[in-house]
Amino acid sequence: METLPLYVPVIFIATTILTLVLFYKATAFSKPVIILTLTWLAIQAALGLSGFYLNESTTPPRFGLVLLPPMVFIATRFLTQSGRSYIDRLDIRTLTLLHITRIPVELTLYWLFVHKAVPQVMTFEGRNFDILCGITAPIVYYFGFVKPVFGRKVLLAWNIICLLVLANIVTTAVLSTPLPFQQFGFEQPNIALFYFPFVWLPGFLVPVVLFSHLVAIRRLMTKRAAPQTQI
Repeated sequence: METLPLYVPVIFIATTILTLVLFYKATAFSKPVIILTLTWLAIQAALGLSGFYLNESTTPPRFGLVLLPPMVFIATRFLTQSGRSYIDRLDIRTLTLLHITRIPVELTLYWLFVHKAVPQVMTFEGRNFDILCGITAPIVYYFGFVKPVFGRKVLLAWNIICLLVLANIVTTAVLSTPLPFQQFGFEQPNIALFYFPFVWLPGFLVPVVLFSHLVAIRRLMTKRAAPQTQI
């Protein structure tokens, strides 16, 4: 991967920190959550810096170690009684606002494309419309919770649509990775996510965004959003 301008990793790291702060706030400043998350970020940073994920010949691919633990964590939250109880204590107002971090993430992906580290298909010039979710997030937050104009159905629809948009870019990113199942980006594979700090995108930012949508959808469908959300 060619040398990037300093502002690219700096802005991405700042975005990760902002996401962490907002998620920490949504959990009512849970110490176990912040300790677990910081530990996970440190582990992924160390693996990214060491070049651990650059070996593409292993079976299964090492990159699975970025994705699997967060997915297991999310699954256990929804499949266990204690996990569902935890979900119902989260502040979905803050989880909604958290999606504004998708704007600098998409800008980062564009800069990475310019510097030949991800394919164009992963940017808003390609198949990635995720930036629209980030742009609309403060609008949904304001008219859904601060000055409640949007009803439950509007909030639910927005979360479902943005979840589908997220699924689209995640699928595109995975299929653009230089692994045996690659389908996109042959002229410029998705290699940036193998490196620090961009390994935090699949290892932390995407799982948090996914979790935030799933929590909001559950809460809105089961009518457990009140009284915090005032809808």
